Amino acid sequence: MRLEIAVLAIGDELISGEISDTNTARIANLLRGRGFVVREARCVGDDEARIATALRELARSHQVVLVTGGLGPTRDDLTARAAGQAFERPLILHEEALGLIRDFFHETGLEWDPRNEKQALLPQKALAIPNITGTAPGFWMRHEGCDLVFMPGVPEEMAAMCEREVLPHLEELCGGLAPLQERVLKIFGLSEPRVEGLLDGADLPGEIGTAFGVDYPFVHLKLRLAGERDSALLDRAEGEVRERLGDYIVARDDETLAGNVGRLLTEAGLKLSVAESCTGGLLAEWLTDIPGASNFFDRGAVTYSNEAKNEWLGVSKRILLDQGAVSEDCARAMAMGMRQAARTDLAVAITGIAGPAGGTAEKPVGTVFIALSAGDAEQAKGYRFGGERYKVRRMAACMALEWIRRYLAARGGTRPGR
Repeated sequence: MRLEIAVLAIGDELISGEISDTNTARIANLLRGRGFVVREARCVGDDEARIATALRELARSHQVVLVTGGLGPTRDDLTARAAGQAFERPLILHEEALGLIRDFFHETGLEWDPRNEKQALLPQKALAIPNITGTAPGFWMRHEGCDLVFMPGVPEEMAAMCEREVLPHLEELCGGLAPLQERVLKIFGLSEPRVEGLLDGADLPGEIGTAFGVDYPFVHLKLRLAGERDSALLDRAEGEVRERLGDYIVARDDETLAGNVGRLLTEAGLKLSVAESCTGGLLAEWLTDIPGASNFFDRGAVTYSNEAKNEWLGVSKRILLDQGAVSEDCARAMAMGMRQAARTDLAVAITGIAGPAGGTAEKPVGTVFIALSAGDAEQAKGYRFGGERYKVRRMAACMALEWIRRYLAARGGTRPGR
């Protein structure tokens, strides 16, 4: 049974751009991991009438509506009241919800605030959902064949409630059967049209559907299999795709390029150090986000100024004066200086112009040089990356990771990097 699922995110701060709506993406990812697909997503501000209208419209066309936000104790938290208005149910003081709130205050040692009692005012016939990480209980409602699930807007609280309470309920609605199996292959270095072109004529099993997505600079190829069919069909499809795309596939499903680089470094018993300029520590951040990063990562230096490049990494003043900080020679010297200073097995360096200002005719915005220094390899290369500042920085950090990945693959006897 395939459920028609919608997500409704609530909050003025979301539609004003003050903060990003990460909850919708998080819900979609959690659901996808269990074989569910979100068919529609909306975002509305803290307006009771607009929330009520959105709830009615989504409930008419979906079997499940997952709502996040607006369950707090302040005046602008209007979700429960809007739900009552939408489905003509008066708000009542829900004793179970009130008990959950009081229990949370007692267990955490927080001082009770009478305003939190507002969070126990729920539409009649609603069922309370425990919140193990916050004060706001969620609640369930059923209206004319649609299950409506209301969760807090705080991302950690929402995610915990969704995993513990919501996903098991959705599986029950499906009779315990996974409605969709999905495998996501993450591709770096090829555009979406190029990937599609390379897959033209691929011998994929007829039961396999495909879809594309982009998480810049990666293209995501999604292989989908409906129902409880043999997952070997996904294995066969993946094998065919890998035959055509080869090393451009850098990760699968929940894997990341940085995580796979960290794993390869750990397996090889190698230590890495990084020197960054235009990326400002982004590469080091991605690597140290990985649990166990100390097994493979030694240190990183953000050497933004010429003085830092000279004093910390030993880049000669002659290179900085004649070639400039954004040059192949500078990147090479940064990588060598970092490896020698840290005494690591390998080092990578990034220097460039991320923009929006700072470019010249010879070195426009998006000019980036990357270098790798290892005992058996010294290499550097220049690129011209397009897009806004964040895209240039992100692409540069990803390309540096790709250099490491391909160096390690070549070292292991597989095809060398491009």
